This record gives sequence, structure tokens and C-alpha cells, in this order.
Amino acid sequence: MMKEKDEPVVSIIILNYNTFEMTCDCIQSIYDKTKNASFEIIVVDNASTNCDPDSFKQRFPEIDLIKSDVNLGFSKGNNLGVSKANGQVILFLNSDTVLVNDAISICYRKLISDYEIGFITCKLMFPNGEIQRQCRRFDTITLSLIERFRIHKLWSKEKRAKTLLGGYFNHETEMVSDRIWGTFFMFKKALLEEFPENKLSDQFFMYGEDNEWCYQLKKYTDKYILYYPKAEVVHLMGGSRFKSEQSPEKMSIINRNKKKYMFEYYGPLKTKILFFLQGIKP
Repeated sequence: MMKEKDEPVVSIIILNYNTFEMTCDCIQSIYDKTKNASFEIIVVDNASTNCDPDSFKQRFPEIDLIKSDVNLGFSKGNNLGVSKANGQVILFLNSDTVLVNDAISICYRKLISDYEIGFITCKLMFPNGEIQRQCRRFDTITLSLIERFRIHKLWSKEKRAKTLLGGYFNHETEMVSDRIWGTFFMFKKALLEEFPENKLSDQFFMYGEDNEWCYQLKKYTDKYILYYPKAEVVHLMGGSRFKSEQSPEKMSIINRNKKKYMFEYYGPLKTKILFFLQGIKP
């Protein structure tokens, strides 16, 4: 294994909020599985209350630990980690993940092989091996009408998969996607120079920030997003706050944030039409 302090090419940023053991499992999997890329691990503790953040250093002396006095949330916490990163490539990695294979090296090699890749992600799975279908298209009135009136039922499976992604795409093959989750979110640090204030937007405390980042990529750059299933990661989901991924509170936050960023990128009228077609209260 390549030592993480030997000129890291990948800076892995992990946020911790009251998930000490889970975060430790994530860190250990990085050490166990990452063989072909040098790296550093930056743990940003978001004012956890159930453990002493210094415990991370006791268990993993080589990591860099940032202790925030307040809970900054997902996007600001990651941006804080980026400000301390030394690698040419950044990876946002959720604390509730465990690497299955050398996913970091695999995505890193693919990312640097193609100048036009902006963001790259991996195959995410539940502990039972079921695939999490994270690849999505941007919301459009056309696609919303197609699904609302079930026009896609007339298409072949291949056309549905490629056109709509989401639950129609089996996530077993490489695919260019409009939107991906922030669970495993890799990009070149230099890419941030093309974004406002040289950083990814951090207007949201949590939920929806990854969608906005993908909109930003399209708006400010000429690069694309790649889903790369050769890299595999188990994602437990919901470790830090909501145990249910479809809890009413979580869905309320998601829809509120969605309305805000869509007003910015789509405009009020188009957003209201899309919310109506999707059955979401504006």
C-alpha cells in the first residue's frame, strides 16, 4: 500500500457527525483496499457530541483531523476539508461507506485519463448487494410529461434506460449522467477554479447540494459526469441523521432545497410547472 503522506494525489474528505465507529470502518476500508493511488485522509468533525474527535487520531495517527466548533453541514464541511487538501484530486466520501475494491484508485485513473470528465462516481450498493440507482437526468418538462403520461412504456428497455436513467438503468455499465449523489464524489481540484468563488456551492446545510453541484458543472464548464461501475462501494445510507431515507422530514428538506436551486437554474415558472407535473407542492 502506498503511504498517504507520500505526495498524495487524492485527498479523501470524510465528514463525521456522531458516527465514530461507522467513520472508522470507512477509514479502515480505505487503508485495506486502496493500493494504486497515494492519498491523504482528511476527517472533518462537525461538532460531534457523542465522542471525542481526537479518538480518530488515536486510532489512525496518519489522518488529518479538522475539528469544527459548529456543525457546518455537508457542503460547508466538505469545502472546509478542501481548503486543507494537498492532493490534485478531491474525493468526498460519506462516512457510511465501505470500499469493496480499490474503488479510489480505479476512479482516479479513469478521471485523469480524460480531460472532459468533471465528476466521477462509482457503483454504490446496499450491504445485501442490491445496487443503489444514483444516476439521474436533469428535471425537464419533456421528461416529466413522458413519465406522467407513461409514454416511456412504449419504448424498449434500452431506450428507457438510456433516456431516463434512474430506476430504468441497471447501473451495471458505464454511463454519462446528468446528476449523481455526493456519496462518492471525485473531481480534480483545479476544476474548482471554474466555479464561483472557486468552490462548490454551500448554500444548503444538507440534501440537494450534490444536485446543485451537477447543475453548476453544466453551467460553468464544458465537462461531463461519469458513472463508473468498475469501482464498488457499500453505502449504508442515513447514518448521521435520518434513519429512514424517505422520512417526511427529510423529504421536506429535499423539496425545499430543490425549489430553491431550481428557481436559480430554471426560473420560477419552469420550476412551478415541473413541481406540478411531479406532484410536489411548491
